[in-house]
Amino acid sequence: MEKLRVLVNEIAYSRDHTKLSNLQRSLIPVLSFASSLYRLALSFRHCFYHFGLFRKHRLPVPVISVGNLTWGGNGKTPMVEFIARWLSDSGISPLILTRGYAGGDEARMLERHLFGTPAKIGVGANRAAIAACCFERYGYIDPRSSCDHKLCLDKNVESQLNSEKIGAVILDDGMQHWSLQRDLEIVMVNGLMLWGNRQLLPLGPLREPLTALRRADVAVIHHSDLVSEQNLKDVELMMRDVKESLPIFYTRMTPSHFFEVANINSELPLEALSDAIILCVSAIGSANAFVNAMEKIGASYVDRLDFSDHHVFQATDVEMIIRRLGELEEKFGSQPVIVVTEKDYDRDSEILKRLHPFKVLALCSVLQILSHKGCTENGFRKLLEELLRVNLAGPNKS
Repeated sequence: MEKLRVLVNEIAYSRDHTKLSNLQRSLIPVLSFASSLYRLALSFRHCFYHFGLFRKHRLPVPVISVGNLTWGGNGKTPMVEFIARWLSDSGISPLILTRGYAGGDEARMLERHLFGTPAKIGVGANRAAIAACCFERYGYIDPRSSCDHKLCLDKNVESQLNSEKIGAVILDDGMQHWSLQRDLEIVMVNGLMLWGNRQLLPLGPLREPLTALRRADVAVIHHSDLVSEQNLKDVELMMRDVKESLPIFYTRMTPSHFFEVANINSELPLEALSDAIILCVSAIGSANAFVNAMEKIGASYVDRLDFSDHHVFQATDVEMIIRRLGELEEKFGSQPVIVVTEKDYDRDSEILKRLHPFKVLALCSVLQILSHKGCTENGFRKLLEELLRVNLAGPNKS
């Protein structure tokens, strides 16, 4: 199954089918047919919601959706954490609703990062039902009702400083979750991979046609530090061809430190691996950015083993990793270090411990909003606040 996922991913991001293998080219008619069925199902689903045949739930607090148009590697989870901290610092207790895909690695990472804040996390496919349970457990307070019917985002306002009562919902991976109405739609775009062949799943990486960008209030180009200025301009033009007034911001993941998989409380500086032999092992949506970060810390040599996004490591994978480690140790005469991402750690930390006696470290990174073309982190926060105020004063978004 893992090999098939890799083959399909290569097809999705290939513009020249002549460079594909014979096996991949033989899969294209099947994938194309499946993509047509997906498009049809998507159209029916949209119509059912549009005409009220499928119910849309309205939550009693503001809802911020963080989503994307493609599969994996778009920076949704780091952005969810960023917004949760912003709301918490503003005196509003956020509830994060996530589906908990593939074992809930993202939910576990968010729980660890947001420990000590008033943020709460609800996990489950039926996010309306999960929200209802959380409202019943913690209570809720609508920020619109306590500040003269305007959204209150002021950490000095006493009425908002109730760490138990939920004041806003963040919908993780929410762009295609149409059953919940939202007040603000943020779309994350992977600057390194974009939209591939621009085909719908499974022939291409798109969950929806690019025209869905018209629903967005804000677009964020992730990994923009690894994209050339010309390519950034091309991406901006593509998005503004769909929605001319779309505000665009730029983010990157900034490495901060490592911790040992065997001891999560440890903290090692990035310089600890300078001159080291490193094997990057990851099952994330954008492994190139992860490997690039490792190459920049001054390692002597960086090798990589990439798995598909959310892949759950098996015993055979451990054997493969150990074989690669042995090859590296024989080649360079010193023991290599395995580096994984936090998501890989949270997916299954126990299986990574089977790589003993090799040292296994997890890289910790934080989302940074870059100052680019007049767009800054402070400007991003202000725009979110203003958009929430405007949208809450007008008709609800679908």
